[in-house]
Amino acid sequence: MSYHSVFRPGVFEGRTIIVTGGGSGIGRCTAHELASLGAHVVLVGRKPEKLEAVAAEIIEDGGSVSTHACDIREEAQVAEVIDAVLKARGRIDGLVNNAGGQYRAPMKTLSTKGFEAVVRTNLTGGFIFMREVYTRWMEANGGAIVNIIADIWNGWPDYAHSGAARGGMLTLSETAACEWAASGVRVNTVAPGGIASSGFDAYTPEAQAKILEYPPTVPLQRYGTEAELSAAIVFLLSPAAAYITGTCVRVDGGTPNARGTWKLQPSDRSKPFEGFHRAKQPKLLTEGVPKS
Repeated sequence: MSYHSVFRPGVFEGRTIIVTGGGSGIGRCTAHELASLGAHVVLVGRKPEKLEAVAAEIIEDGGSVSTHACDIREEAQVAEVIDAVLKARGRIDGLVNNAGGQYRAPMKTLSTKGFEAVVRTNLTGGFIFMREVYTRWMEANGGAIVNIIADIWNGWPDYAHSGAARGGMLTLSETAACEWAASGVRVNTVAPGGIASSGFDAYTPEAQAKILEYPPTVPLQRYGTEAELSAAIVFLLSPAAAYITGTCVRVDGGTPNARGTWKLQPSDRSKPFEGFHRAKQPKLLTEGVPKS
C-alpha cells in the first residue's frame, strides 16, 4: 500500500524538499506524500529516533529520504544542516517550516521566559531556516517555502504566546513573498484548524478536554485529517502554484466563519480525505482524556 495522493505521480521527481518537525504528525504525513510523488525528503527535528522511524517507513514504501537532527532555534545548527543537504543533494527546492508547538495557559499566567520560548520555537526558528535556505541556495536558484501557522484569526485565547508567534510568521511570510519574488522564490502559509494528529496527545488533560469539545464549533462539524493539510502544503510547493505567493491557505473546516448569529447544525456530510496510508489516530480520539 502507498500514499493515496491526489497529485500526479512524479511531480516532484528530482526535487529536494526539507520538512522540519518531520518526525511526527503533520510533518510525517507531508514527508510521506512528498516522497511518494518523487521528492527526496529531508527530515529535520530534535529527536533522531523519531526521524529515523519515519525515514524507515518512507524507505519501506520506496521513497528517498535523509535525516538531520537539529534545533531550529540554533543558527549554527541550521546552517550546518543546510550545508550538509547542499553537499549531499546539490539543491534545495522546497522548505516546509512545520516544527513548532505550544502549551495551554491564560495570558496573565505566562512568564516572560515561557512566552519567549514559544515565540522562538514558532517564529524565530522558522525565520532562521527561511533566511539560511534563501541566502545559501534559493536567492540564486529559486524555490518554494511553505510556513505552517495556525487558526489565529480573531485571537487565540489560552494560547497568546503561540498566536503572537504565528501571526508574526504570517506577516513575515508576506514580507518575504515580496522581497524574494525577484529571486523566483514563492513564500506562502498554511493555517490548520483542529487537525487530528499525534499533537493532540502532547497536551495536558485539561487542554485535551477542550479539544474534544471542538467539532460542534466547526461549520463542517469534524476534525481535519493530516492528509487534508498535507494536500494544501503539497499544492503550494507544486508547479500548479507558480503564480501564488504571499497567500495563506486555511485548512480549518470554516471555523473562523462561525458566528453567534447563526446556529451550526449537526451534520455528517463532510467526508474526510484519508490519503495517508500510515495514518495513526491520536490516543485522545480512541481512548479519551487520560485519567489523572
